Amino acid sequence: MPAKRIHLIRHGEVHNPGAVIYGRLPHFHLSERGHQMAAAAAEELKKQKRPVNRVFASPLLRTRESAEHVESAFGLDATTDERLIEPWNNFEGRKLGGLHILARPHLYYQLRNPKRPSWGEPFEDIASRMLEAMDHAWNSVPDGDVVLVTHQLPIEMVHRKLSGKKLPHNPRKRRTALSSVTSFERQGNKWVEVDYKDPGAPLRGVV
Repeated sequence: MPAKRIHLIRHGEVHNPGAVIYGRLPHFHLSERGHQMAAAAAEELKKQKRPVNRVFASPLLRTRESAEHVESAFGLDATTDERLIEPWNNFEGRKLGGLHILARPHLYYQLRNPKRPSWGEPFEDIASRMLEAMDHAWNSVPDGDVVLVTHQLPIEMVHRKLSGKKLPHNPRKRRTALSSVTSFERQGNKWVEVDYKDPGAPLRGVV
């Protein structure tokens, strides 16, 4: 039979002293605390005694570095899956924060349709490729669990799609925290979310 459970892990904190939207830009690696967060996510699965038999990761540096902690914990080598990558975004390389963008009128057109969204990869496309990656991961092993190390928005899209929520949302209200573990099981012909853990919370100062 296929995998028992799929775990979507968000990467740890990124070293980003310029506070820019890094998106798919290369060379953005984990901070020291980010490595601690990624290790905490791997340890969470070990603590649960989950039988992890395979690991997939987005091709970006921060996810590959995060996946290394899962690899070490379970004695596995991660496989790259392009479908797990961060969505493309026209604001890559710019400062974080709406005020910075609104201070530049030439960027207003990018904000014309937040429901699609007009500034980046459509929400439906993100959800579709993520669900394809989950189906592939589920069929990639004869038993046990599979870990997919990816990014905040892809995980949020899966969470919202499967829970029946609208995909357009306020980015500030996303649940998917750094190094969080969102777990799913296949029930019949559909995916069902069965658990959410936030092992990186203490490292962010969250009680």
